[in-house]
Amino acid sequence: MDTLTIIAERLRDRLVAADPGLLRTRRAGLAVGGIVFAIAVLGPLGRPIPTIMVAAIAAMQCAFTVNDKEPRAQAITLVLAVCSGTVSLTVAALGVTRPPLDSVLFIVVIFCAVYAQRFAPRGPALGGLAFFMFFFSMFLQIHLAQLPQYILSLAIGAAGNALMRFVVLRRDAGRELVRIRAAFRARLGRHAAAAAAYLASGGSERRRNQLRRADERLHEAVLMIEDAINEVLDPPDSERLRRRVIEVEIAAQWLSITARRANTEKLPGEVRDELVGSLLRFESLIEHDPRELPVISDTDEFSRMLVTGSRISGKPAPGDDLRRAIAELALADVNAQRIAEHDYSAEAEVPEAEQPAPKRFFAFDNQARAALQAMIGGALAVLGGELVSHQRWYWAVLTVFVVFLNTSTAGATFVKGFRRVLGTLAGIFGGMLLALLVTGNLALTVVLILVCVFCLVYMARVSQVVMAFFVTCMLGLLYSMLGTFTIDVLWLRVAETAVGAAAGILAAIIVLPVRTRTVLRSDLEAVLDDLHEFLDEVEALLSGRENVNVIELTRELDRSSDKVRTTVEPLTHPMSLSSRRDYGSRILTTLDRISFRARHIAARAEPGLLAGDDRLTEQIDRITHNVEVLKEAVGGGTQRKLDRDPETAITRDSDDRHVRSVLNSLSRLDEGVVALGRVFQVPVAESVKPDVGRRTGSAQAGTDRVRTTSEENVRRSTQ
Repeated sequence: MDTLTIIAERLRDRLVAADPGLLRTRRAGLAVGGIVFAIAVLGPLGRPIPTIMVAAIAAMQCAFTVNDKEPRAQAITLVLAVCSGTVSLTVAALGVTRPPLDSVLFIVVIFCAVYAQRFAPRGPALGGLAFFMFFFSMFLQIHLAQLPQYILSLAIGAAGNALMRFVVLRRDAGRELVRIRAAFRARLGRHAAAAAAYLASGGSERRRNQLRRADERLHEAVLMIEDAINEVLDPPDSERLRRRVIEVEIAAQWLSITARRANTEKLPGEVRDELVGSLLRFESLIEHDPRELPVISDTDEFSRMLVTGSRISGKPAPGDDLRRAIAELALADVNAQRIAEHDYSAEAEVPEAEQPAPKRFFAFDNQARAALQAMIGGALAVLGGELVSHQRWYWAVLTVFVVFLNTSTAGATFVKGFRRVLGTLAGIFGGMLLALLVTGNLALTVVLILVCVFCLVYMARVSQVVMAFFVTCMLGLLYSMLGTFTIDVLWLRVAETAVGAAAGILAAIIVLPVRTRTVLRSDLEAVLDDLHEFLDEVEALLSGRENVNVIELTRELDRSSDKVRTTVEPLTHPMSLSSRRDYGSRILTTLDRISFRARHIAARAEPGLLAGDDRLTEQIDRITHNVEVLKEAVGGGTQRKLDRDPETAITRDSDDRHVRSVLNSLSRLDEGVVALGRVFQVPVAESVKPDVGRRTGSAQAGTDRVRTTSEENVRRSTQ
């Protein structure tokens, strides 16, 4: 029974960690619940299936796009969305009787819907529902005489979403934060277990990859907590919790580094077993329910961790760095949990965050460019779709709309279009199988449609391929319900999707094209600006000139780096050329190194720690110089060279561990900047001071980071 309990708890942790806060589950529940409400209301009234379909689409689309923070704002958005959908249905009904006016109007609608995405959070809801109401008006061939019943269906679908949103699945921000914290703790526990498994295995490649993945998933949970806490806590309490959570992430990443370093040491068997046992005990001390007090700080085991981790000895023992890292992670976790439980006794005041400036209504920016591209792509899709089918051309326009949502480059549009076609192609077989299995069974057909809706909403932000798969399966079931299902119809769906993807890609390439590398360079400039600001503030803090909090600056650097990761995705896609994949992988690898080292410096920087120390000024000046040179190179070219000093000693025997740690991390940060410069082929000049000893090295330096398979391929190809 104990074994079964442990397995059940592990399974629960994995499920919770897969959807922190149950955000995706709730969104999918809103969609399914709204559809069930629409069926329950319209079915007994004897309404035809097409009217029920419009209500269902309205309920699903509202679940997707209504994302205002406050319930009152959500209610207003729902009302405005119904008005937007009503106007769209009316315009579509007017156009359907006067072809090709319907095609022209659809192109105008797609422009407005894509342009509206810039006015988040309300714009996506109004634009999205307007587009899909026009689309389904084409699909169902709605005429003016039928408008009243379809507008009523639209309102009922929105009402079903409102009922689910405000009554059945009413959002409780406090409980949502508790769920996210529970997911965070589950991932933190898995992180400790991954470090233990890595150390126990002697550093196998499989365990190394598991540890790297644990780092990534913990980072995802931290970002979700940051997004949720502003809806639960008011400033400055939300800012305190955010900073404490960042400290936990930094401590966890440092634990990963020390575990890899410990693996390179010649550890006696009993020491390795002791360290593995400490990591597993730390995992066991993480409560599954973060509301349960006392926290781990009240346990004897936690006290022993702190004593062991803070031991000061003239002769360091093997594994001391890992013991200290475990203690630091435990302490960081305790501080974060106390803030989450509204204990601010040990916290300093923090400034309130600045409010972002509102966007202008008319402006030519990336979103306006994407809207123009979508309009041209929609026109091409209409022409191409008409050649494939006079009745189903609007499927091609739908694909254009989807591929231009949340894309900023031609490469991103290409990748999204490819995934859409791939998912649709896979969905053909699923749709055929399901439609053939449920032919004539209306109840089972409805149940399977609801399952498809739940899955497509749940996976919408995870995988475009899977989402397109369930959309196509759902369409097969809808055609079966309408009595118009044929295999030819589904294959026509694939053809129209391919036409729409091709039209969207062609428009992105021809109409005001933005190359991936152009946006990538702009994003990298933002990263370098954030890094430059971080270095200035770190020098002020370490020199004792100012007492500033630099952890916030590391988060800005992280967010800029995450934006680069999104932008570079088309370059690292398997369909991309090998040289482009190598280029993108090297950028991501070096940015990961830079971001981690910045976080590590921020976690260990103390006011005046290096006051009056010339090494601080020398290192900061060199790194700042390299950042400026690299920014020039990224922006268009430079005649200057990066500065590298491989000879001068970094640390001294008299330095304490905090000074040594900060100086080493500054050096590693400098190496990361130089490595990024090599990606852009910036020359390096080595400056060596006379009469100095060789730079201190460490056999552990190679464990500072984990090389991915892609990076290993890059390294071999450049030798």
